[in-house]
Amino acid sequence: MANGPMFVSKICIIGAGVSGIAAAKQLSHHNPIVFEASNSIGGVWSHCSYKSTKLQSHRRDYEFTDFPWPQRDNPDFPTHLEILNYLHSYAEHFNVLKNIRFNSKVVEIRFTGNREVTGFGSQLPDHPVWEVAVQTNHSDIIQWYGFEFVVVCVGKYGDIPNIPEFGHKKGPEVFKGKVLHTIDYCKLDQEAATELLKEKKVVVVGFKKSGLDLAMECAQANQGPEGQVCTMVVRTLHWTVPHYWIWGLPFFLFYSTRSSQFIHERPNQGLLRTLLCLMLSPLRHGISKFIESYLLWKLPLEKYGLKPEHPFVEDYASCQMAIMPENFFDEAEKGRIVFKKSSKWWFWNEGVEFEDNTKLKADVVVLATGFDGKKKLKTILPEPFCSLLEYPFEIMPLYRGTIHPLIPNMAFVGYVESLSNLHASELRSMWLSGLVDDKFKLPSVENMLSQTLAEMEVMKRSTRFYKRHCISTYSINHSDEICKDLGWSSWRKKNWISEVFGPYNSEDYAKED
Repeated sequence: MANGPMFVSKICIIGAGVSGIAAAKQLSHHNPIVFEASNSIGGVWSHCSYKSTKLQSHRRDYEFTDFPWPQRDNPDFPTHLEILNYLHSYAEHFNVLKNIRFNSKVVEIRFTGNREVTGFGSQLPDHPVWEVAVQTNHSDIIQWYGFEFVVVCVGKYGDIPNIPEFGHKKGPEVFKGKVLHTIDYCKLDQEAATELLKEKKVVVVGFKKSGLDLAMECAQANQGPEGQVCTMVVRTLHWTVPHYWIWGLPFFLFYSTRSSQFIHERPNQGLLRTLLCLMLSPLRHGISKFIESYLLWKLPLEKYGLKPEHPFVEDYASCQMAIMPENFFDEAEKGRIVFKKSSKWWFWNEGVEFEDNTKLKADVVVLATGFDGKKKLKTILPEPFCSLLEYPFEIMPLYRGTIHPLIPNMAFVGYVESLSNLHASELRSMWLSGLVDDKFKLPSVENMLSQTLAEMEVMKRSTRFYKRHCISTYSINHSDEICKDLGWSSWRKKNWISEVFGPYNSEDYAKED
């Protein structure tokens, strides 16, 4: 491929999803260049959503602090199209679009600075330390840019599907039917999606939000007398909720207030708080059982063998709780949706086979198996930095959820999950803007590593699913630490968000088993 001349600028932002536009807005005074591989903003909301995809939490909990949702005729749980309209309005209102270069895919990044000299002093050293290669409109020309600082906002979901590995002659190549990943299904229009599912024996592999929504769409497409059954292959069970009320009480009371966070461990807590947390551990377990009792009463989980063996609090601590689609179990009652629990499966020529030697015929197999966010980063980030992304514990250590202590002049926004990914990305973008503008200094690399390791240890003790890198159980404390860096006493004093955060993460339709 041919190379064009080098262009030099201060700040590069890779990706124009929710995190990318939040970062672009907060860093707008530096006139950043935003490279977006697709032709639109919105990230997974734009290119990885079904027709039935809706926000997983109330819209007031998925709202930029300085740009409220319009009040007219907006539902409490907007569709992905309504969310895209909101994001476009935000980008237009703050003139973010002028900085975005669409159809511009970053294919390589090179570090040209001196790690010893650059370090974590000034984030804008007045000379480029990163070179970024960009391919535009699928052309053969690679344009190189030089930047003083790079903000990576490509996210963990979308783009690169996580495809299960199969043994010899047990993969999709032996199957006579059609195999696709949810990212392929997302690209179909409504007519094509219905045609794919209608009167077909469909197998959906996965039991998270995308899989649940897809099974529901499959059932709706097979309502006629010739309709076929959709089988969900359940590899790992997780708790689902029908709505955000538990025995008549709003869900946020249990986990998302300052007082409720005393029952959970947080990083670097003192001796007194450790003792208090230990004394309150029965309450933590009791709340989890209280919520489980409601879910088992409200949903026929035991009837269909869908009751998880782990406690509810572990799914909350790993940001894996999803809302069950409305009328989902009505379709199960009709026999339109059935379930097959199996941790191991593979293809045969007429369908899929399971570890108990049973076979299931299929016309279509859809893999709702998630995405490989680390692989996406590894395709562009050079060594030795690439090797640092998942050490230790296979979790990327990010100080304040943003800065890798061993990668200079680079930030990652949108990787560490929280109660609300939009709020977290906005706040971290504010923190990043303050860092770039020298409003505060970073601690030593040793201190940053110590902080991130403490967070990882808390996650490991909170849930067996800690590798998802979620800070839901101490997100308010995390936000307070960011505010302290910025010289604010709290979110509430800044009057930008209440002490009670939104009840749950809003983008889980793309998070799979």
